[in-house]
Amino acid sequence: MSKILIIGNVLKDIYLRLDERKEEIEEDGKGVKWINWGFDGTAHEFFRRTSVFSGAIVTLEVLKKFGIEAEILGDVAKWTEDGIEIDEKKTANYRYILQVGEQISYLSPSEKRATELPAELKLPAGTELVFVDRSAVWSRELVEKLLKLLEEKKKLKLAVFAPKRVQKFMEPLIEQADYVFTERKFRGLLPRGKVCLINEEGASLDGAEVKFHGLSKTELLTHLTTYSIVAASILGASLRGKTVYDSLLMAKLNIENTRLDETVPFKELEELVREEKSNGVNLKQMAAQLVARGKGILAADESGGSIHKKFEGMGIPDDYDHRRDYRNLFFTTKDLEKYVNGVILFDETARQTADDGRNFVEYLTAKGIIPGIKVDMGLANLPGSTEKYTLGLNGLTERLEEYYEMGLRFAKWRAAFEITETTPTKNAIQKNCEILAEYALLCQKARIVPIVEPEVVHDGDYAIEKCAAVTGIILKTLFAEMEKKQVQMNAAILKVNMVLAGSKFATPSTAKEVGDWTAKVLRRYVPESLAGVVFLSGGQGVEEATENLQEVTNQGPFPWPVTFSFARALQAPALEAWKGDNKNVEAAREGFHARLVANAKALKKNS
Repeated sequence: MSKILIIGNVLKDIYLRLDERKEEIEEDGKGVKWINWGFDGTAHEFFRRTSVFSGAIVTLEVLKKFGIEAEILGDVAKWTEDGIEIDEKKTANYRYILQVGEQISYLSPSEKRATELPAELKLPAGTELVFVDRSAVWSRELVEKLLKLLEEKKKLKLAVFAPKRVQKFMEPLIEQADYVFTERKFRGLLPRGKVCLINEEGASLDGAEVKFHGLSKTELLTHLTTYSIVAASILGASLRGKTVYDSLLMAKLNIENTRLDETVPFKELEELVREEKSNGVNLKQMAAQLVARGKGILAADESGGSIHKKFEGMGIPDDYDHRRDYRNLFFTTKDLEKYVNGVILFDETARQTADDGRNFVEYLTAKGIIPGIKVDMGLANLPGSTEKYTLGLNGLTERLEEYYEMGLRFAKWRAAFEITETTPTKNAIQKNCEILAEYALLCQKARIVPIVEPEVVHDGDYAIEKCAAVTGIILKTLFAEMEKKQVQMNAAILKVNMVLAGSKFATPSTAKEVGDWTAKVLRRYVPESLAGVVFLSGGQGVEEATENLQEVTNQGPFPWPVTFSFARALQAPALEAWKGDNKNVEAAREGFHARLVANAKALKKNS
């Protein structure tokens, strides 16, 4: 197996998460971001500080974890059993990555330090490949010395990560490379070796390609780091004898599963590749897509009884065609994909067709929206009690298999809890949480992302403090059961009520109170490893739900994405405009679109 000499710079990244009292990140006419703070004599605090090495160090780590001998030119870093040892006197530049809420800004030196080269470039014993890393600062000296080396060592292989702007003096070296990694296609330049194109969307090589999900959001990694991981993974996998597609897939899975300070070992990546190829879906990434920031999930999964009540109240016939037309007006609303990541369907809806003849699952998927399915099957009384538990576990595995084949990629299961002087009881909470956890596990085994929905019903006479206490107990029990069942938390989503007083309580909750109490309960009881939290509107008014969502958002940032999964709060204005008559479809879509815009706006912090 090849021994590799890496030529590049070692950087040190300092991550600072700052307070938000002076959030003023602006973009000038050239697209450069600036932090505009009016210093007024008060301190600006940060509450997270992380220091990690990047640049050539990342390439070294990836190759070492792929079982490949490698070292960095200049003896800057050494690989030991305890990790990488750094000679900090030989490190290059420091960079600062500042996070203020959801916004990120980079502070980098304007002058890049040149890559240091010895007077005579000699290869360590056994070196078979030289890799010019993305962190290297190219110079005429570098090109000349490497070309001389290639002339002397006929069997020496060369890999380069070409800079964005290829100057004339660089071309002779790039043309000699066996592997070329680049962020943009060359014009007129024809390297002799394999050319791999890498950008934020994905990577392609020899006609094969993979798409990335959330590259720019992966644990705040810089572009330098993510691109280095991609290139080193592809190179390492190729040298380990992997196919072109498997090499690309390993790179994709490495950046999607890496942490800020640690990439994924080769053996673990091999297992992830097997899982990806056999399942056709990466549950963790699918869950992350469903709660991607700035968008929500549309709940269009009302059961037969629920939609009957809606239609009856409007004088609309409750028949197959009217139910199809009702769903269709939402799914065919222009720019739906700009506001929602996923749509929860009812079984009947998943089998119906859009106006163009495609079934709704295919139609939504083609728009880049993930289709999901409601799989619980109603409520029944607990033995000897009037409290309810949710039905649907019998035959669930078979139904999930069918839904997966239909193209549905996530599911939802609701458990309802009513607050009275005597309920919910410990027994009702325990039973429903056990069922929710079992459902979640069966979903993940079927390659479907589970949304667990424990809902404290809004229709009651109770104070906000009571709602907070009950919601907390339910969430504590639920996550304990999910842990017991070994449910993969980073591939599961919580759909939950906001914390607010019951609709019959004498003093309604203010939006500020809802935001404060909801944030407090979530931070205390929801594990940080969870993929995300989405809110149901749960009997709130249309504008009330949006105002409350805004106040919850203002309490962020949270350890997980927070967004909406509304039904009535998105659909009610459209239903009132439509009235069962397709002549009113455009007016209905306008009402629906307005709610989408309002709730998407509520996901942005008000400063």
